[in-house]
Amino acid sequence: MRIDLHTHSTASDGTDSPAELVLGAAASGLDVVALTDHDTVGGHAAAIAALPPGLTLVTGAELSCRLGDVGVHMLAYLFDPDEPELARERELVRDDRVPRAQGMVAKLRALGVPITWEQVARIAGDGAVGRPHVASALVDLGIVPTVSDAFTDQWLGNDGRAYVEKHELDPFDAVRLVKAAGGVTVLAHPLAVKRGRCVPESAIAELAAAGLDGIEVDHMDHDTATRARLRGLAGDLGLLATGSSDYHGSRKTCRLGEHTTDPEAYGEIVRRATGACPVTGTGG
Repeated sequence: MRIDLHTHSTASDGTDSPAELVLGAAASGLDVVALTDHDTVGGHAAAIAALPPGLTLVTGAELSCRLGDVGVHMLAYLFDPDEPELARERELVRDDRVPRAQGMVAKLRALGVPITWEQVARIAGDGAVGRPHVASALVDLGIVPTVSDAFTDQWLGNDGRAYVEKHELDPFDAVRLVKAAGGVTVLAHPLAVKRGRCVPESAIAELAAAGLDGIEVDHMDHDTATRARLRGLAGDLGLLATGSSDYHGSRKTCRLGEHTTDPEAYGEIVRRATGACPVTGTGG
């Protein structure tokens, strides 16, 4: 069984529509795929409607969080999307995305970059606008060669010259809210140092004590040594270890199923969830 628990569609900052994503997942030989758009469940219905026979969809979201001065991403799986408190927090984050992106455009223009808000909005389309859309505009302008190259101190990284803060959840609140909505939480790419500062292992231990279910170990931004370190940490803290592609379509170089989750870890996620169930396509 091949299981990819971290992907993005045009509902946030991916380039594949939800329907294209699930069809691509099946074509890539996946048995299970999670749709985890940033702070939104807006792509779930379209993904479910397009599910090909035999592919299982895990509904989820990647929640924007901040611990002190460090940005944190929390993967939330199989929660009740209508639970009011978690839904309200997702809405607050989404509502902050447009003024934040406009602020980044203003900072870039002040740095001499000929970027416009209209350009970024066109790239984002109906998705939840975010840094990857601004980064794509920088690629189109020839300022950086790839989207990943925009996430540096020079441009859009967490300490970057054009970075703008946004409303973000405290990760401890995220764990509490997702659990209250019947979901399961996994800390995304916790040691992706190329993205900027990471939370210390002591904070991961505190999150585990507060109810965090797992950490994403096998990820494109973790080298071999980092994966071994995280796998050991997961074992020490009693956390599930997952693997995922963090697929964004053509916006990033990773492929669907590039990294996968062990079936036993996936089974435990499903066992713990009470807010929603995975959906398997029937072709009917």
